[in-house]
Amino acid sequence: MNGHDESPFILVDTDVLIDGGRRIMDALACLEQIEHRFTPAASAVTRMEMIAGCQKKRDQRAVQRFPRRFHIVEMDEHISRVATELLLRYRLSHGRLLADALISATGISSNMPFVSKYQRDYRFIAGLDPRPHPRPFATPARQQQ
Repeated sequence: MNGHDESPFILVDTDVLIDGGRRIMDALACLEQIEHRFTPAASAVTRMEMIAGCQKKRDQRAVQRFPRRFHIVEMDEHISRVATELLLRYRLSHGRLLADALISATGISSNMPFVSKYQRDYRFIAGLDPRPHPRPFATPARQQQ
């Protein structure tokens, strides 16, 4: 972990959830592994990104059912402050965007491990505990197989 008390949750990035919704096997396997060990969580920003991506009413209904399976971490003042610090630190050097900063700040503020398909976008962020996709519990040597 990241040196903090272990959380019963693991934060899942939007990209993994989108792929899961598209029935992509790596994402489905990743989500299944998470659900066997943790309660999956998502940032309120992820929920909003999922809603923004809906193109049909059917898609919106599916996103509205989404919280039943995931613990939604709502934004608060601490997450906002951490996200601001992340933007100041990484916006110009690494091109971090607002949503990335808010989701990262959620993981840091909540002491949750974080699973994203795009580890390169997050591995440099101090205090964040990124886990590899599609095998979030694999050791680094096993992940490369």
